[in-house]
Amino acid sequence: MGTVHAKEPEKPLNVRRSANIKNLTVKVEKVVIDGLKKTKDDLVVQAVQPVFGANNFEELILKSLEVKSTLNSLGIFKRVQMTIDTANESFGNDGYKILYEVEEKRTFSGSVNTLIGNNEGSLLFAFKFPNLFGRAERLSMEHTYGTNNTRGFGIELEKPVGGDPDTRLGGSVYQTQGEYPWSGYKETDRGVSLDFSFPTRWGAHGIKWAGEWRELKSLSRSTSFAVREQAGHSLKSGLKHTFVRDRRDDAILPTTGTFIKTSQEFAGLGGTAEFVKGDIELQANKSLFLDTVLQMSLAGGFMKSTDPQKEIKINDKFFLGGPLTLRGFNKHGVGPHSNGNALGADTFWLGALHLYTPLPFRPGKGGFGELFKSHFFVNVGNCINFDYNSNMRENARLLGENIRLAYGLGIVLRLGGVARLELNYVIPKWLQSCDSANPGLQFGIGLTFL
Repeated sequence: MGTVHAKEPEKPLNVRRSANIKNLTVKVEKVVIDGLKKTKDDLVVQAVQPVFGANNFEELILKSLEVKSTLNSLGIFKRVQMTIDTANESFGNDGYKILYEVEEKRTFSGSVNTLIGNNEGSLLFAFKFPNLFGRAERLSMEHTYGTNNTRGFGIELEKPVGGDPDTRLGGSVYQTQGEYPWSGYKETDRGVSLDFSFPTRWGAHGIKWAGEWRELKSLSRSTSFAVREQAGHSLKSGLKHTFVRDRRDDAILPTTGTFIKTSQEFAGLGGTAEFVKGDIELQANKSLFLDTVLQMSLAGGFMKSTDPQKEIKINDKFFLGGPLTLRGFNKHGVGPHSNGNALGADTFWLGALHLYTPLPFRPGKGGFGELFKSHFFVNVGNCINFDYNSNMRENARLLGENIRLAYGLGIVLRLGGVARLELNYVIPKWLQSCDSANPGLQFGIGLTFL
């Protein structure tokens, strides 16, 4: 299996020549993939099919690079090198062959890494089998220890569908444990899930079913009765759809582009949790003069129980507040509370306006200094429980009342391409007596932000 040859059926040859590579007629006669050991032939034969559609030399180069990118995206090769050469004379003057030399990843790998979450660090022990059955199947086993007394273990198996690395089918078995001091409870979840993700011209879709057995306990003797009465076991079986369209030039400190993310969840396919839930996040970025960037973000969500006799549990509700969302408040510090414990709500909205500028006097310009930005912002939002027995006008009025607003300035640091660190001085201007505010210096680190 070390070498795979893919050949296009015989076609009439075109031997026209031109200095313009768009007019240089070509025919791909053979594709050779050298270095395969465990990988099955049918996977790579399917991956290289686009090159046979090349009609001129420009298309030949572009489609050959596209195939190389596809092979890399499968996640099973350490190295992929490409060579384009003329075929032998029996194929004619416009015949070409393409050689891909690949080096497969090891059958098994293990690693110990640190992860950055939303104001939390974790230690990750991972074991991976990147090409389990020879068709880019990936088996992963992970165990995490978090700084906020979180624990997690999971086994996941996924594979590309039809040889497309962007279309994947997967399943997992997992267990997570966590403490939530802002709400006074701790929780253990054990579950299984199935998911299917695929791209479209408009954005990426994901469909996921998860079945969970959840155990909720009070965290201490000071936990409020409103949280204690929700303690116990519950079963949740839900179907969730997500859609993401990201047109930003950078996920952490974008200068231009838009971002859209929506999710819809239906819980009630068995189990004790029965509700519908949806949320949306929008972001737009605009470059201004002197390397400044104006950013506007909006988010909102709602949920409703599908059984009037059942209330939505605290571990399913929306929470608002924190150093990367509604700044100037403690994590989950906005909205309904009971004896200092955040209870969450079934509806929220949030808006943010940001102005990013280079650091004063541009220290480290063109180098390390480009990782930093000065940050001026205004955040506004609200988090309430809707009364679905009243009219929509009354609900809209409730959303517009008791709005929280905070503003401030600070410094943002890019941490690689996946996370950011913020050190801000924040002034909560509008707040309610039940809120947990955090005026002054506030530190935030995480993957998601608004």
